[in-house]
Amino acid sequence: MNTTMKKFGYPNTCLKEFPQWVVLLRPQQVTLGSLVLICREEAIAFSQISADAFKELPTIIREIETSVSRAFAYSKINYLMLMMVDPEVHFHVIPRYDKPRLFSQQQFLDHGWPGPPLLKNPNDISEEVCQNIFSHLKNNWTHE
Repeated sequence: MNTTMKKFGYPNTCLKEFPQWVVLLRPQQVTLGSLVLICREEAIAFSQISADAFKELPTIIREIETSVSRAFAYSKINYLMLMMVDPEVHFHVIPRYDKPRLFSQQQFLDHGWPGPPLLKNPNDISEEVCQNIFSHLKNNWTHE
């Protein structure tokens, strides 16, 4: 487990594990169903990840997009590779919504729509709602 995985709550937030990557529920829900896709390797630059890690990406991306679409019917999806605070290679996966979404009796907004997602303005959710999002995604996860 690398430090980025630990920061985002692995293993408790883990939705799916792959040999070279993990998909975690992002504790701060920028939008409904926000995830983090983290490379298990110690690479701190995208160019440093192994050929095996690169090879896995298309399958993982298809699973993410199919699963999150099934669970929450997003309008678009953004992959942000920032790595300014958390060093290992990872993407913030932000589903985008052109209208508010209601889930678990809470309204979720996409504060940045139609521009870039506003990472510093997440939806305020309880631990119970976070767990409901996690369970709903797990129940709707597709397997390639």
